[in-house]
Amino acid sequence: MRSIARRLPSCLSFLLCLSPLLAHAGEESRLLAAINAYRAHPSGCAGSTPRRLPPLRAQASLALPVGFGGGLREAVRAAGYQAQVVRSVRLVGAADADEAFGMLRERYCSALLDPQFADAGVSRARGEWRLVLARSMGGGTLEDPRAAGRALLAEVNAARSRARLCGGQRFAAARPLSWSPALGAAAQAHSRAMARGNYFAHRDPDGDTPADRARAAGYRGRQIGENIAAGQGSTSQAMASWLASPGHCANLMNPMFTQVGAAYASEARSDQGVYWTMLFGAP
Repeated sequence: MRSIARRLPSCLSFLLCLSPLLAHAGEESRLLAAINAYRAHPSGCAGSTPRRLPPLRAQASLALPVGFGGGLREAVRAAGYQAQVVRSVRLVGAADADEAFGMLRERYCSALLDPQFADAGVSRARGEWRLVLARSMGGGTLEDPRAAGRALLAEVNAARSRARLCGGQRFAAARPLSWSPALGAAAQAHSRAMARGNYFAHRDPDGDTPADRARAAGYRGRQIGENIAAGQGSTSQAMASWLASPGHCANLMNPMFTQVGAAYASEARSDQGVYWTMLFGAP
C-alpha cells in the first residue's frame, strides 16, 4: 500500500494509475475510486489548503437516477437514507469515468474535498452522470448542543478579533461578545421550530420576529440581530457560510452588538436536516 500511495501523485491521472486494478469494475465504481484517491492525495483546489481525507463509502441508496425529479433530500430519504447533509452534482458529456473525474476535479474540487461528506452514490446514463455526496444523521459530526454553543461563541469572537471585508463593507476588529443565556434559549427555540416545522425563515409561521423571540425568552436588550443557516453539518461549516455572506458577516462584525446566543436543531424528516440560529443583542 505504501508504494502505491507514493506513486499516485506522479501520475498524470489518478484513473490511469487505478485502471489496472479496476479493469473489471463498472465505470461508476471507477469514478468513486478516483475520487477517493484524490481525497487521499489532494492537490490543485484553488483557495484552500487541502488535507488528506478518508474515503467516501459507496451507498446504493444515494445512487439516484440521473434525471430524477423532486427534492434531493426527499429522494434519498425515500431510498432509505436519512441525510444530515447532502449535495448532488450532475455532469453532462463525460464518455467514461476518466472524463467524469476530470470534470469533477476542475469544477467541483471543493465538494470532493469537503470533510463533512462521508458517503457517496454514483449513477450513469450514457454521457450523463450524477454524484450524490452525503453524511447520514448518524454520522456523528455535530457537537452536543452545549459544546456547539461554546464553539460558536469562540468562532464568532475569533472572527471579530481582526478587521474583515463583508462584501463591499469594511469592518474594523470588534470587541468579543459575551454569552447571553436568554439569547441562547431563543436561538435554540427557533432552530427547533424550523427543524420540526420544516421551514427556513427569520419570521416564524405565527409572525414572530427575532426581537419577539428574544423578548419571550427574557432578553431586554435594545438591539437584536439574527443569522440563520440550514444544512451545514458542523459549527465551522455554519460559521463559514455566514462569513461568506455579506449581510450575515456584517452582523457578526457589527460593533454595536455585545452579546450573543446560538444553537442548532436537527430533524431527519425535514428538508435541510440541520438548522442553525445565532442571535445578537445589545443591552
